[in-house]
Amino acid sequence: MIHQLIFAAPKPGMSDKEFQDYWLNVHAVKYASKIPQIRKYKIDTVLPFPALGEPLWSGIAEIWLANEEEQLASLQTKEFLEGARLDEPRWAAFWRTLVLDTDAYELAGGPDASTDPAGVKLVSLVKRKEGLPLEDFRERSRTKHADLVTRIPGLRRYMQGHTRDGAYGIGEAVLDSAHQLWFDNVDALSAALNSPEFRQAEEDLRTFTEPRYIHRLVVREHWVIGPEPR
Repeated sequence: MIHQLIFAAPKPGMSDKEFQDYWLNVHAVKYASKIPQIRKYKIDTVLPFPALGEPLWSGIAEIWLANEEEQLASLQTKEFLEGARLDEPRWAAFWRTLVLDTDAYELAGGPDASTDPAGVKLVSLVKRKEGLPLEDFRERSRTKHADLVTRIPGLRRYMQGHTRDGAYGIGEAVLDSAHQLWFDNVDALSAALNSPEFRQAEEDLRTFTEPRYIHRLVVREHWVIGPEPR
């Protein structure tokens, strides 16, 4: 199954709150969720977290599609062309949108943040170090590095989403993976980021990725379709 992540920001003149409210309560409900090929659909609203700096985006859409054929079909539907696509300029700065199609790997099982109103998720975007073969990067991410991450205190679930091979067909993908770490609340996340275990995992991450391309967001999850697929 394709796990697509869409990172978006508000159009000029729209606040983060207005953007998030429109995306979650209007666009997702009236337009995007009507696309029949979408099996599951989640909106992640970005939370202020000064320790990580200013985020590049204000929210993430997570969409699950069965395969490439259904993904292509979804982009040709009336619901997309005359609905979701036409609605996007009303709230999103489309020139700042980033789309990643990923293969997801669950490396530590547990409930996602949507099961608890206080639950939060840390999303880390990374690019491998220049010259490192893609398969070596993926292997290192899912083994040695994942072992270090699973030791972080308070972690309740952990997934990696690796950019699918199709993004490398005619060049380099913008990013190679998105890592998702779930915590009970903001305090648990703060404690985790200050732990020796996180620092060790961070030091390891920087040995095989480009530090200047690491970007992190703290989000709260909202299911639109799911958690069970339709």
